[in-house]
Amino acid sequence: MSNTINQMIAGELNVRNEQVTAAVTLLDDGNTVPFIARYRKEVTGGLDDTQLRTLESRLGYLRELDDRRQVIIKSITEQSKMTPELQADIASADSKTRLEDLYLPYKPKRRTKGQIAIEAGLEPLADTLWQDPSQTPEVLASDFVAADKGIADTKAALDGARAILMERFAEDATLLDKIRRHLQNNAELTSRVVEGKEQEGAKFKDYFEYSEALKNVPSHRALALFRGRNEGVLQLTLNADPQQEEGVRGSYCEVMIADHYAVNLGTQPADTWRKQVISWAWRIKILMHLETELMSALREKAEDGAMQVFADNLKDLLMAAPAGPRVTLALDPGLRTGCKVAVVDQTGKLLDTATIYPHTARARVAEAEAAVLALITKHDVNLIAIGNGTASRETDAFVAQLLKDNNLKIQSVMVSEAGASVYSASELAANEFPNLDVSLRGAVSIGRRLQDPLAELVKIDPKSIGVGQYQHDVSQSMLAKRLDAVVEDCVNAVGVDVNTASPALLTRVAGLNTTIAQNIVNYRDDNGRFENRTTLKKVARLGPKAFEQCAGFLRIMNGKNPLDSSAVHPESYAVVKNIAAANDKAMDAIIGNSDFLRGLKAADYTDEKFGVPTVTDIISELDKPGRDPRPEFKTATFAEGVNEVKDLIPGMVLEGVITNVTNFGAFVDVGVHQDGLVHISALSDKFVSDPREVVKAGDVVKVKVMEVDLQRKRIGMSMRLNDEPGQEKPARKPQGQRPDTRPQNTRQHGNKQRNEQPAGGAMGGAFAAAFANAKQKK
Repeated sequence: MSNTINQMIAGELNVRNEQVTAAVTLLDDGNTVPFIARYRKEVTGGLDDTQLRTLESRLGYLRELDDRRQVIIKSITEQSKMTPELQADIASADSKTRLEDLYLPYKPKRRTKGQIAIEAGLEPLADTLWQDPSQTPEVLASDFVAADKGIADTKAALDGARAILMERFAEDATLLDKIRRHLQNNAELTSRVVEGKEQEGAKFKDYFEYSEALKNVPSHRALALFRGRNEGVLQLTLNADPQQEEGVRGSYCEVMIADHYAVNLGTQPADTWRKQVISWAWRIKILMHLETELMSALREKAEDGAMQVFADNLKDLLMAAPAGPRVTLALDPGLRTGCKVAVVDQTGKLLDTATIYPHTARARVAEAEAAVLALITKHDVNLIAIGNGTASRETDAFVAQLLKDNNLKIQSVMVSEAGASVYSASELAANEFPNLDVSLRGAVSIGRRLQDPLAELVKIDPKSIGVGQYQHDVSQSMLAKRLDAVVEDCVNAVGVDVNTASPALLTRVAGLNTTIAQNIVNYRDDNGRFENRTTLKKVARLGPKAFEQCAGFLRIMNGKNPLDSSAVHPESYAVVKNIAAANDKAMDAIIGNSDFLRGLKAADYTDEKFGVPTVTDIISELDKPGRDPRPEFKTATFAEGVNEVKDLIPGMVLEGVITNVTNFGAFVDVGVHQDGLVHISALSDKFVSDPREVVKAGDVVKVKVMEVDLQRKRIGMSMRLNDEPGQEKPARKPQGQRPDTRPQNTRQHGNKQRNEQPAGGAMGGAFAAAFANAKQKK
């Protein structure tokens, strides 16, 4: 079966079977995805980390499917009901849904009405009436009346026969598959408000009378609907016949059932009864079963979409440009309790702390200025980080004035403090700063995350960083697994300085765990800095396998071997030596020598172990050893005098930072303590199917303010700077796509259409609903 699984995955990834087989073998041998993607390209044929993550996930699913397959085969075989045809169907089932459909007739369950009827001897009655419509139901049923078997009269006999057929139809895997596919393509999801819940559930008012094709419901809308149902505000149903006129009782799915069994319903004596059997089987058995299943499938798909949005945003945030090793003064703004100040050196080591009160009495402002100036002078500060929470703009203005008055050329940057309070109160922070006040720990975190977002954010539970979409409505275990994979990939893509990294950062390195990471730090504390990668083998519990996995991702800056600061793995140092020897050069002379390295041909230095892909990577790494894949550091400049939502005026063009990207648009921080929304329709003059095609978290962008709702603190924005407030300008459709003459983002509501306008039009519909689920700043 393993070969079949590998072939299936190869087809889905559009790669060769040998590549999948090799990757599966490596994963089963305990190798990590980052290690395989980076250092086993010859073996896997160059599968990248994204392909490997998909492969790993799919492998787990298909193996679970195969395990379930074996359980089902054993169960049916023990019942002596296995046939060659059923065995073949079970063997070819490619999804858990199909497998469970096949198992349904044989699955042990409580005695049903159909089973009781069979035990009472009514199956011949059911079969005869179904196959021979010329029989009169009441006449034929009279022969099956038996009080001792619980069949008191002809009605009881016909009810039992109907129950037998209804259950038979509902357990027909082929029929279920036909109807399921029909519903997936044609059914509509319908939502209605629960009577009396209009006021209580006002935030769901867009869904009080709502319908949309099931196949078109996006993840964020699906999760909003399910949340409304969970809160008792909405009723969700599946409309199997959305095109059908009101008053028509029959469903097309009933026609499908009749066609499936080649039944022609006419005017023969048993036809009325047979039609009733089909109708009841559809409405009572099949519809209820498939509605539950398709709703669950929609939720699963929506959760997966939401988790992917979170994962993409998290990756962008973790891979944001670092300010670099600069002495940083960080302020965690506050009003009544004051601003907490922390100074960290180039490596993030805490140097000094203070608490200032620049937003109270004038005398205290002068005192605050003196305190900050003293810290800047004492520690030679050249970067200032300001948390973007309460009083952030007031603190920013205070710092700007101080720098101006003292003619100081120090860059001041607003930093997201999402999750900083979570870190401050964590066990990790307590171990790192046992004698430091919780509030001051937050300031340290703000400063460090400006220096190196990745190194600091790994200390915080990814779910607390706040870049998700309906993150509390999805499986928390699945979300944690997905986000952990993102963190692992980002950390290993950048690499980690083993002599400065925290245990939290080291834990995310391929091959390491919490215990080994702490042991590395303990060894460093006891023996001083690591001078070469080989010394890592002396760390307790860091065995050969762990060393193989982690060594290439751990950097030793200014060590004894210059290759230790690069992504070249120790196992391939010999390749570098061969390159140097073959060209009669010292190893130091070829590292960073672009002219020389670009003239090399990788094929000239391959051997049985290291092929062209690995040698190509080595040459590229030697050209720019330890290159950081993250972008260049740059920041947004917030407009002076624009500190609160009330300061915004439609038509303003402002600079801001993308804080979150969802399926329906992007949220932008322009410095007013409340993110504005650029709806997907206002991201570009061109058609946009995915907001991430245009922006990602951390991007610095220019936006125009289109609408301001002071009461609800909602801000509508556009990145199409030619848009004018109050005017709607539809985004261009992609070439070759037939124009849609309906208003943009129109949804069907019964016989009415309601236009949900993008930024620039009335503030309602999906645009307003998006705000209802946006996380407000502290």
